[in-house]
Amino acid sequence: MTEAQPEYDLPAIRFLEAIWGDGFLSPGGPDEVDRVLADIPVSGKRVLDLGCGSGGISIHLAKIHGAGEVVAVDVEEPVVEAARGRAAGEGLSGKITVGHVAPGRLPFANDSFDIVFSKDAMVHIADKEALFADLFRVLRSGGCLAASDWMTSHDGPPSEDMRAYLEAEGLSFGMGSPDRYRRAMDAAGFVNITLTDRNSWYRQVAREELVRLEGPLYSVAADEVGSAYVDKNIRTWTAMVKVLDSGEHRPTHLRAWKPGPGAGPADEEA
Repeated sequence: MTEAQPEYDLPAIRFLEAIWGDGFLSPGGPDEVDRVLADIPVSGKRVLDLGCGSGGISIHLAKIHGAGEVVAVDVEEPVVEAARGRAAGEGLSGKITVGHVAPGRLPFANDSFDIVFSKDAMVHIADKEALFADLFRVLRSGGCLAASDWMTSHDGPPSEDMRAYLEAEGLSFGMGSPDRYRRAMDAAGFVNITLTDRNSWYRQVAREELVRLEGPLYSVAADEVGSAYVDKNIRTWTAMVKVLDSGEHRPTHLRAWKPGPGAGPADEEA
């Protein structure tokens, strides 16, 4: 059986990093990571970086947030190799472990992590209920799930504009609504669940990205991946702005805790 071609190959990595910064394959860079983790104590903790991409977030968790250990995993070999190289280049191979995992149940024992972090990667996992049950399993008592993901405003059939956007992306998106995420987290056993809508933020940012792609960033990105690749992504961004404007595309932060000591903001502040 022939292995499927990766969705995030080297041209995709180079292109997305040209937009979002070295080591970052989703919007907002380190600032958005910091917003997801605001007021969550990371120092000294064992952190799972789910869908680590090319490694910038794992390095940020270790260097800036002081994580004691980061276990970074992804299902695609090109980004795993990029993340390993980046961690080694920063002298952090002893603190950051990068692993290539198969889709499905995570290869970790129960109660393995203090924090599960994920940045715009769970959109690739269609079965949200199984996902959150597994994340609940690998978290320790009182552990925190802190993430950002690309969601849709409803769980019905996508609009024509959303269909056009998904076709332009050409990625294995399994988008769900915030309501579905909340139900799945609740069913898994999580408590103190919060979801924070980021549509208005990314509506503005995506417009700025499109202006850069059509203007000063065009030649830089084209030198990396070719003009045809950039042109294709300009069409993708144009389609994405439409569904951000309509509100059907809803980037969202989420947080939840596994019951136990310190399980939630109120307990952490006490």
